[in-house]
Parts: sequence; C-alpha cells; structure tokens
Amino acid sequence: MTTDPTESFARPRVAAGVLFWDEHDRVLLVVPSYKDYRDIPGGYIETGETPTQAAAREVREELGISPPIGRLLVADWAPNETEGDKLLFLFDGGVLAHEHLTSIKPDPAEIVGYEFHDVAQIDKLTIPRLAWRLTQAHTARHTNTVRYLEHGRPTQ
Repeated sequence: MTTDPTESFARPRVAAGVLFWDEHDRVLLVVPSYKDYRDIPGGYIETGETPTQAAAREVREELGISPPIGRLLVADWAPNETEGDKLLFLFDGGVLAHEHLTSIKPDPAEIVGYEFHDVAQIDKLTIPRLAWRLTQAHTARHTNTVRYLEHGRPTQ
C-alpha cells in the first residue's frame, strides 16, 4: 500500500505578535472583546504574508498605529488541543514613541482597551502559556537573544 508522504507533515496555524514597551520596561497588553484574559497585539498570518507583515497588519488593525516592527524575540511551537499545531512568532516593537502611543485607537470590534504591565505580574493577567512566552521574550529582549520555545518553555 502506498501512502502520500505529505500526510504526515505538520501543517501548523502560524501567528505573529508584537511586544511594545513603555519607559518603565512594562509590556503592552490588550483587552480583547472576545477573550477573558489579556493578550498581545497580533494574530494569524494570512496566505502570502510573512510573519513581520502579519504582525504589522495586526497592530494596524487592532491599535490603529504603524510603528516599526523590530527583531524576533521568540519562536514557540505551541500546539493547542482545539486548534492543532501552532507556530507563534513574537517580535520586539521597542518602546512606543510618544506619537504612536498618543495615536492608539483600538478597534472596538476586537479590542476594548490596552494597558502596560510589569512582566513579573503577567501570570495574574493572562493564560499560563502566554505568560511563559512573554517572560521568555522579556529575557530575550534584555540579553539580545532569540528564544526557541515549545509550549511556552525553553527546550534546554
């Protein structure tokens, strides 16, 4: 019996997000209208988009701003029981310039608010796997490294 070798290949859903910071090293979290926890600006990559293009588009759609998107901080292989295989990219948006910060206009269909939070308090505001990812991204930002994760945790 011959089987199609592509049947065993992973076909993950791929998403990209951006982490923005304030002058006190706090991370921006959004308050989604459709979730019961804080999240980050970002979303799924559309056909033909690169991860950075998707991250920029999602920030524009969700927050109404177009700041520069910086370097990759985290790549996380994070399968989910309900959505299957997932690959998530987190980029550094840096400290938001005053012009961008004062221009934020959340899309009310998706985002009801936003706030900056200390990374040490993240676990009280969001789901565990995102809190782990954000903690790793914070470390990567300060050590000028990129972190590869599986399920939000380092592999080594």
